[in-house]
Amino acid sequence: MRFSDLLGEAQAAGLGDLEIAGVTADSRDVREGYAFFAVPGFAGDGLAYASDAKARGARVIVAPRAAEVELPLVVVADVRAALAHAAAKLFARQPEIVAAVTGTSGKSSVVDFLRQIWIALGRDAASLGTIGVIDKNGAHYGSLTTPGPVALHQTLDALAARGVTRLAIEASSLGIDQRRLDGVRLSVGAFTNFSRDHLDHHRDLEEYFAAKMRLFDTLLAPGQTAVIDADSSVAARVIDICEKRGLTIFGVGETGSAISLLAVEANALGSQLRLRHAGEEFDVALPLAGAFQVSNALVAAGMAISCGEQPAQVFTALEKLRGAPGRLEFVGARHGAPVFVDYAHKPDALDKVLAALRPLAKGRLVVVFGAGGDRDRGKRPLMGEIAARAADVVVVTDDNPRSEEPATIRAAILAAARGAGRAEIHEIGDRAAAIREAVSWLREGDALVVAGKGHETGQIVGDQILPFSDRAAVEAALQGGIE
Repeated sequence: MRFSDLLGEAQAAGLGDLEIAGVTADSRDVREGYAFFAVPGFAGDGLAYASDAKARGARVIVAPRAAEVELPLVVVADVRAALAHAAAKLFARQPEIVAAVTGTSGKSSVVDFLRQIWIALGRDAASLGTIGVIDKNGAHYGSLTTPGPVALHQTLDALAARGVTRLAIEASSLGIDQRRLDGVRLSVGAFTNFSRDHLDHHRDLEEYFAAKMRLFDTLLAPGQTAVIDADSSVAARVIDICEKRGLTIFGVGETGSAISLLAVEANALGSQLRLRHAGEEFDVALPLAGAFQVSNALVAAGMAISCGEQPAQVFTALEKLRGAPGRLEFVGARHGAPVFVDYAHKPDALDKVLAALRPLAKGRLVVVFGAGGDRDRGKRPLMGEIAARAADVVVVTDDNPRSEEPATIRAAILAAARGAGRAEIHEIGDRAAAIREAVSWLREGDALVVAGKGHETGQIVGDQILPFSDRAAVEAALQGGIE
């Protein structure tokens, strides 16, 4: 493809007729005829890898500033956006409808639920996010919440080539901020909720919030729809931003204007809902427990309706939803006490999971969790306090310690937990041992959740990823006692 077709005639700087075979921001991926985008922050200054890119066959460098390099260099104002738009042109096919959801918690569940709704209605649909790409065949691959722009557009192109017409995609704050979604032809956007997270990437909560809002104030076009959990603590701010952009507001929840949650009756593993939409009332037997899952399901329903599906059919599809892998996932039971695995690895998510399980625990509510190393350290005492307040038995263990000393991470959690509530507190560093011990303590009336890693199949210790699955560890502990 001509360089001017990828970058635009005005920015091609006289190099428009140059034939480009591919684009990348990783010099190791450069092949003969590629354009190398010198993006800062991937592994230092991208321009430091210009010589390597040339040696591997690059024909041109696109960078945010001028520099002395051995190849033609084009300076652009936003090199990340330029890469994303170039990738979108190189891999031009996309599903007819692409729906993106952002928020601190619930993104994985929402995109999974939306995919399930679409498939139930006969659409060829897929979802993309933290748990990979899932299509109607259940195929899983990938790992990042929002992949890099080249990988993302390659995936969109491949999905469209396979006949996928509907795609639900997670939009992380980092993915939005780093322009990974630029060039994606979005149809609808959604917002779940907002709480502390990713302060290892963002300077403060306002910067984190602004990154998420770019989905609405920049990526969605005026006239498109924003589905918003109206019960979120920041819903009014999000709605104001969307209205200023000229978006159509589709609010869901107890205070939602489009889908109103009139009543909810929780039972052991589900929720009976009474909804109102467009003046009509609907009864929905949602097979998911917890107020947060109700909110996620309503956001997914709102996105489906906003994309043209019939409301009655969407609400019927809600009754067949399955929880996303690792999201309050029931694994088994011991002495009648259910055991769940959940991805909750931030304060608000842990609080919501424990609140959802409290009605199931007629006896003791037990939680096993830790915190990741090399990440926002401020979350650790917050999670310790929440666990001690909301659970009866707390087991602090290792999550993904990465380069940090695991005992130091545990100590920060324990210090807050021991002074926060009446809970029985334990420290067991080995995660498999912690799970095994917690399961062995269960008796009739109890409930246990292993939180933090959800669907993950590895534990990051130092620079190694060691095979580990919370689900597999729970199953091993339950062997001989699963009911």
